[in-house]
Amino acid sequence: MQEIWGYVAHPIDTSGCPADSSHMDLDELFPDKPGDPLTLLVRQDLDPFSVDELHARIAALEGEIARVKAKIEAAVNHRASADAIFKK
Repeated sequence: MQEIWGYVAHPIDTSGCPADSSHMDLDELFPDKPGDPLTLLVRQDLDPFSVDELHARIAALEGEIARVKAKIEAAVNHRASADAIFKK
């Protein structure tokens, strides 16, 4: 069994579930970054994860989204402050 973020993945019985063939073209999203962690993350097979593990994954990803948004906001605010200082 695979361990991710301290959670042990347990197989999920998908025998009664039809496969979803409507997936994104990941090569189109990340064409130049085959070894990038984000590329590897979105290509990871989710079938081995339990529902609880998937919820934990969502929580971790939502935390990362909040961190990235805060970084963007800080960068925008920093740029605006710099522009105000050096404005003619």
